[in-house]
Amino acid sequence: MGEGKQRIVQEYVPGKQVTLAHLIRRPRPDLCERLGVDHPGAVGIMTITPGEGAIIAADAAGKAADVHVEFVDRFTGCLMFTGEVSSVETGLVGAVSVLESVLGFVPAPITRT
Repeated sequence: MGEGKQRIVQEYVPGKQVTLAHLIRRPRPDLCERLGVDHPGAVGIMTITPGEGAIIAADAAGKAADVHVEFVDRFTGCLMFTGEVSSVETGLVGAVSVLESVLGFVPAPITRT
């Protein structure tokens, strides 16, 4: 017993929130390769609860800016899109805005690296 094993329980709390909205400017080529994307100017990453909100966020980001949706998962709420830096930033702002103003989600600040 207690052999150094650790058990982690992950749980979603009911509610509507954007838990992450992040812009990666000029991602490194090795990161792009691991993500399976061409070398874009920027990558936008979001996590949303409930996960189905990622579908709505993908639609809102695509309507707000010229971005390419690379990945959306309705089960985990993960969304990734790429494009030029200004487009990805506009897409993040648009997605967070729609989730907050139309659907009543609690927004996360948009962070950047």
